[in-house]
Amino acid sequence: MAKQPDQILISRLELNTRIGATAEERSKPQRVRVSLTLEPARSFGELRDRLAFTVDYDAVAQAVKALAAEGERTLIETLAEEIASLVLRRFSVNAVEVELHKFFLPDAEFTGVRVRRER
Repeated sequence: MAKQPDQILISRLELNTRIGATAEERSKPQRVRVSLTLEPARSFGELRDRLAFTVDYDAVAQAVKALAAEGERTLIETLAEEIASLVLRRFSVNAVEVELHKFFLPDAEFTGVRVRRER
């Protein structure tokens, strides 16, 4: 049986972004939430309680927030893919799962997408 990799979780991070199918929807920033599951390159057993050996959660959160605030997008799928690419490129992780929630439909708690990308 394969061992499940160690994971770092960032849950329901608030982002402000211009996103939507219409120009009107993209005309002002709106709130979306992202949850990230990171599989670090080093197992927790290898960290030896040294911050330099793990993923800086705050740096990940700030990078994702900055990315979301840039420009505008039509699809939440695009933003999810961009976030996954950023995390893999800038941080020491083997894999990332991105779950993005948008609050658009009045009769639904949220609409969302989930992507998983690996090195």
